[in-house]
Amino acid sequence: MSRSPSGALCTDYAAITELRASDPGAIARAWQNRNTRPTIRGNGRLMIVAADHPARGALAVGTRPTAMNSRTDLLDRLRAALADPGVDGVLATSDILDDLVLLGALEDKVVFSSFNRGGLAGASFELDDRMTAATAASTAAAKMNGGKMLCRIDLDDPGTVATMAACARAVDELAANGLIAMLEPFMSARVDGKVRNDLSPDAVIKSIHIAQGIGSTSAYTWMKLPVVDEMDRVMDSTTLPTLLLGGDPTDPDEAFAGWEKALGLPSVRGLIVGRTLLYPPDDDVASAVAAAVSMVR
Repeated sequence: MSRSPSGALCTDYAAITELRASDPGAIARAWQNRNTRPTIRGNGRLMIVAADHPARGALAVGTRPTAMNSRTDLLDRLRAALADPGVDGVLATSDILDDLVLLGALEDKVVFSSFNRGGLAGASFELDDRMTAATAASTAAAKMNGGKMLCRIDLDDPGTVATMAACARAVDELAANGLIAMLEPFMSARVDGKVRNDLSPDAVIKSIHIAQGIGSTSAYTWMKLPVVDEMDRVMDSTTLPTLLLGGDPTDPDEAFAGWEKALGLPSVRGLIVGRTLLYPPDDDVASAVAAAVSMVR
């Protein structure tokens, strides 16, 4: 199968399934032939779209419990977002990234792989968030820009230390390959049996201090942090480059206002947002993405 000028090996979703069945090696070749780009260029700001929630069973968006059930619908939304020239790239698990590379949607884009999806949403072992997705070796082999790790810290759950140890190994392995290790830390606890993240400023600050000490080097470590109250004080806790996350949107207008204010802080380098942009209330992905891009640029 030949590549189109856009780099696509497949033009529709049926063709992806056919290629996966008949020539699975085409995926590795697509990664090797993709036009890559450095993480930082121009003014150094980044607008990244995130889509790694489904792999840990988190399929809800706001009041829609099955919003992310359809893979083809998610891919449609991701392709619409990535078509905006102001969007620098994407964060996702390998299944989604492989689909996107076959569709030619990752040409000249920043790509971050997602590492730990073992902490399935709602599971009794949710905080033992083992590395079950990408690895530093697979990320480097595909010529991606880096990998992202969720690091929820519950002082009452012994699974936390296994997650921290796994993140430390991944930070070192990514750094050895000269790739970004993006850490997303939270202080977490179970409330009525469900894991909840503490989004108070002091809790976020504490999570940052714990996470930025993970690994034998911080040279390639970035932070992925929520927008909370007192962001100027929160961001004073780190010198690491930081991207702001979107979370599950309850009030998109409030989220946009928070991003706009926090983007002016020195350590903040841009946004890494998923559901808020991919599943806006009016389902107009292009408009939501354009609004976020305008803030970053």
